[in-house]
Amino acid sequence: MNHTTTANDPSRDVPAAGALPGVRDRADPRLVLADRVEQLYGQMWLGILATFAIGGVATFEFWNERLRDLVLFWWGLVLLISTASAVLLWSYRRSAERAAHADQWLRWLGIAALAMGANWGFAGAVFFPSHTDEQQVFLAFLLAGMMSGGIPVYAASWPIFALYAAGIVAPFTYVLATFGNRLFVELALLVPMFYVINVAIAWRLTQVFHSGYRLRHAYGRLTEDYSVLNQRLQRQLLELEEARRQVEASGRKLALFAERAPIAVFELDPSAVVTQVNHAAELLFGYAASELAGGSIKRLVRPEFHAEFDREWAKLLASRQPIAGIKVRNPRRDGIDLICEWTVTPLVNAAGGLISVIAQGRDITAQLEAERMKKEFTSTLSHELRTPLTSIIGSLQLINSGVLGDAPKDIGELTAVAERNGQRLLDLINDILDIEKIESGKLTLVSQALRMDELVREAIVLNKGFADRFKVRFEARGELPPWEVHADHKRLLQVMTNLLSNSAKFSPEGGTVEITLEDRGESLRIAVHDRGPGIPEAFRAKIFGRFTQADSTATRQKGGTGLGLAICKRLIELMHGRIGFEDRPGGGTTFWFELRRHSK
Repeated sequence: MNHTTTANDPSRDVPAAGALPGVRDRADPRLVLADRVEQLYGQMWLGILATFAIGGVATFEFWNERLRDLVLFWWGLVLLISTASAVLLWSYRRSAERAAHADQWLRWLGIAALAMGANWGFAGAVFFPSHTDEQQVFLAFLLAGMMSGGIPVYAASWPIFALYAAGIVAPFTYVLATFGNRLFVELALLVPMFYVINVAIAWRLTQVFHSGYRLRHAYGRLTEDYSVLNQRLQRQLLELEEARRQVEASGRKLALFAERAPIAVFELDPSAVVTQVNHAAELLFGYAASELAGGSIKRLVRPEFHAEFDREWAKLLASRQPIAGIKVRNPRRDGIDLICEWTVTPLVNAAGGLISVIAQGRDITAQLEAERMKKEFTSTLSHELRTPLTSIIGSLQLINSGVLGDAPKDIGELTAVAERNGQRLLDLINDILDIEKIESGKLTLVSQALRMDELVREAIVLNKGFADRFKVRFEARGELPPWEVHADHKRLLQVMTNLLSNSAKFSPEGGTVEITLEDRGESLRIAVHDRGPGIPEAFRAKIFGRFTQADSTATRQKGGTGLGLAICKRLIELMHGRIGFEDRPGGGTTFWFELRRHSK
């Protein structure tokens, strides 16, 4: 019997003290019903004991020879019903799922209560007509007490009390109404009224119990929710504390970085007023931090550029985007102008408001001067040295070739040395110019599909004279398939020439320098193999550096600028490849480079 209150339950108008509006609505009805059933079964033992105690008193009052058998029969019913009730109570206590099936346990309890009440009603109906007036009064008082005593026992469910009380009242009322006495007939009319009053009291108590259980569960859920919220709040507080510590640590790091940074750092407000200055800025511009703080940053801008500064500052405030690489001529305190490169970063909060602007500047005056001198030096190499040197070498070649007639032997030796040294100087100038073009980004590559077999054969033919000079041979080893790469023909031929010339210079006389072409899946490997002395272990890490050679004595004997491999490495990398070397089995060295295959 699952009886629960509804929205128009009168008990809802009488909230418990301190109850918040709507709190009871948070209770689970199934848990409330389970608590009510637990309360009812908790009172069953009291009803069983009361039955035996009051039954013993009634037996003492009604025991005589004439009614002995009837009393014994009635006690048989008492024992049977009490035993069944005890078994029901024991089963309920042993059940592990009694809360889940609370409605079923409530129905069984209703049957037991009806049987218990009917047993007392049967006693009233049987014993009332057979006794004297005093005993009848005693019996009526006994039944009224048993009915009223059921209120606290079954108060958690008024329908069960109604069944229990009906089992007592119905037989007794029938006996009173049919006894034939006018007084008893009038009593028979009053007994149902008393029954209704008791049921109403039980109904009201049931509502109180029900409301109390609902409040208990609702507050239990609120307590759980509050515990979860408190735990979550505690975690958030810990996270906030950790975040605060991290922010403070980051702030200290940033402050330390700004203070110790080797570049000038200014913090400006939206009006371009200086708020913070680091030590490097003081040293760079010659002003103390106290002199710059609170004043406009335009103090470090020449007056003729103030209007342009205002326009650029307005654009910065409007865009809120960082700007890098701004070159500005800034006056020092002593009147000397510095050329500084600035990075300006607006600091914007989450709401989009501008907090401050960080300006970082470094002095590039010396760097620009060095670049100017470098350009002048490069121009001198290209125009003032290479052009006349080419003419000189050409003239020496004419003399040494005998076109102008035979020269005396001692003069011929001098002109041959001059030609060799002039050629070395021209090679050095060309290599320096190539390196400068590569590093300045001025070298232009014209990529095209190249057949590597044709390039290898072309390199062998073009460098045959160099091989003859050192008495070695260039030879392709194995088959050269017509594989293609995407690269610059002129620069790739330059790489091959450098690798072949290096191998020729350090190969023994009569030796062979071999060239191979290998398939590496997505790339092709071109390798040049020699039988030279190899590369010393201490020199391997810097072999592709500039002006580096393994043996300066051999260099003076064989010639070279020390820039060839450095140029090769940069050219191959510009063509998205890679270059390296390894020891050759049996002695010597293998230099190789790899380029991605050309997909048609």
